[in-house]
Amino acid sequence: MSDDGRVIDLRSDTVTRPTPAMREAIASAEVGDDQLGDDPTVQRLEDRVAELLGKEAALLFPTGIMANQTAIALHGRSGTEVVCEALAHVLQWEEAGAAAWSGVQLRGVPTPDGVLTAEHVRSAIRPVGNRYQPQTSLVCVENTHNTAGGKVTPLDTLREIRAVADEHGLPVHMDGARLWNACAAAAVAPADFAAPAHTVMVALSKGLGCPVGSLLAGTAEDMDRAWRIRRRMGGAMRQSGILASAGLHALDHHMDRLADDHRRARRLAQAAAVLPRLSATTPDTNIVMMDLAPDAPDAQTVAERLAKQGVLVIPFAARRIRAVTHMDIDDDGIEAAIEALAVAGR
Repeated sequence: MSDDGRVIDLRSDTVTRPTPAMREAIASAEVGDDQLGDDPTVQRLEDRVAELLGKEAALLFPTGIMANQTAIALHGRSGTEVVCEALAHVLQWEEAGAAAWSGVQLRGVPTPDGVLTAEHVRSAIRPVGNRYQPQTSLVCVENTHNTAGGKVTPLDTLREIRAVADEHGLPVHMDGARLWNACAAAAVAPADFAAPAHTVMVALSKGLGCPVGSLLAGTAEDMDRAWRIRRRMGGAMRQSGILASAGLHALDHHMDRLADDHRRARRLAQAAAVLPRLSATTPDTNIVMMDLAPDAPDAQTVAERLAKQGVLVIPFAARRIRAVTHMDIDDDGIEAAIEALAVAGR
C-alpha cells in the first residue's frame, strides 16, 4: 500500500471511478428510449462527437470492441482480408471477432514501432485479379497503438495511408480508442486526425474517465447501416442517456487534463529506466511499457510483488509489465509506484 493506504491502480485507464461531478451529471440525465430514437442525451453526445471528429454522424456503443467489429462488418466482405498492424488491437485482443462476425481474415503487418505506414499498407494489399489469394477489403489503423506503448501515428502518415487506400478503392477504419490522447500529445485536432479514415471509433472509458461507452463515427449512410449491425450484435440500449451524460461531462471537463497523464507517464518511464534490471522508453502518451532484464524476476512475479505494496500493473508479456496513467493517479501516486518498482524488481 502507499503511505496513506491507497491502492495505486496502473493496470489501465479504464479503472477510473466517476468523479462526484460526473455522478451528478449521470443522476440528472434526461433520458428516453434510444432504440426508439428519442433519448435526447444520447443524441446530443452523438452529435457532439460527430462534430468533434468532422463526420456526419456517430453512434454510441457499449464497448469499443463492438464498435470496431461493427466497422469491420460495415466495410469488409466475407471471404476477404483486412490489413492492419501485426500487434493491432483488432487482431490481438478482440477474440477473432472479425472472423466470427464478418467472415474476414486479418493480415497483420509487422512494424518496428507499431506505426503502420503507407508502404506497409501498399505491400500488404493483395493484387486484384489473383485468383489464388484473398482480396483486400479494408485497412485498419490504430491511434494510439496500445501494444506499442501508446504510440501516436503522425497525421502525415495517416494521410499517406489514405492516399494508398484510395488508389486501391479501399476504405480505412481507425481504432481511435485513445485518439483523445493522440490529439493531446501531437497538438492535432480530433477532426484532423479522423479525416483520413472513413470511420473512427473513440472510447469514453479510456482517458476520459467514463464508466462505459465508445462511439463510431462516419457518414450518415454508414451509421444507418451500423445501427442495424450494432443491434444484431446485441448492442441495443434503452435509457442510455445515463451513459451519454457521463460522456458529455467528460468532453467538457476531462479533455484538457490528458497532458497531465502524459507527463506522469514520462516521469514513471524515466525513473524506471534508471532502476537496476529494468528498462523503459519515453512514452508518447499515457502507456508505459517496462522490460525486465534476463536476470530479473519475471513479469508475473514483479506484478505480484508490486500488488503487495499496493501498486497494480499488468504482466503484459513474460518479461514486460504495463502501467497506464489516468485521472485517478496523481503525482504522489507515481512517486509511490516508483518506490515500489525499486523494491519489486530486485
